[in-house]
Amino acid sequence: MTRVTSSAHAIARPNVATAPRRAVVVDDEVPLANVVGSYLQRDGFEVHLVHDGADAVDVLRQVDPDVVVLDLGLPGMDGVEVCRRLRTFSDCYVLMLTARAEEVDTLIGLSVGADDYMTKPFSPRELMARIGVLMRRPRRVSAVAAVTAPVLEVGDLVIDPTGREVHLAGEPVPLTRTEFDVLAALAAEPARAFSRRALIEAVWGAGWVGDEHLVDVHVLHVRQKLGDTADRQQYVRTVRGVGYRIGTGQ
Repeated sequence: MTRVTSSAHAIARPNVATAPRRAVVVDDEVPLANVVGSYLQRDGFEVHLVHDGADAVDVLRQVDPDVVVLDLGLPGMDGVEVCRRLRTFSDCYVLMLTARAEEVDTLIGLSVGADDYMTKPFSPRELMARIGVLMRRPRRVSAVAAVTAPVLEVGDLVIDPTGREVHLAGEPVPLTRTEFDVLAALAAEPARAFSRRALIEAVWGAGWVGDEHLVDVHVLHVRQKLGDTADRQQYVRTVRGVGYRIGTGQ
């Protein structure tokens, strides 16, 4: 496990041909970070620990992680700002930790691109189960792409499951991994109205456990990026009493 502190200037990188999955744990509670890091290391990850928000952004650029465990309350720069900056150069999976259970903290964290969240105190085993679900998702997307049309079109909206690209009226739409997966799942079955649970199983997997309202936050962000509003739901529609379905583009 690599422990990265404010005095670190470089991080050893493994041989590309044999590089394991990389994880960065960003938490100022050193004992907790060590425990999380040890669990990740046992699961085969190359682990880097950071205890300060400002240092985290530099480390994340160097490491190019597959997954980040990111505390909301950090010294120097909070987890929301770290995540915001991370999303300008990486689409890695982000699981956010918070000691505050208020809904506003969750919504703020997810609004900058976190894929999942957990409230402290938590079980390290549950944390690893959540990370396992996130890491399996790329294979789920590939499976969906294999059984659907190479390109999905909804009016002016074009979704490429293989290239994981979205264009609206010819312009690229910058979705996070989770936002893309939610939109692609809806578009792959245009006749289906998805409940929150059904969308969770399609995107996060059947083994995911947590607050199902997480879906609402990601749908809201997809709508905002596609220009949908509560009154004009062209691309993602609310089905009252059920959940969501893909729109018609009109």
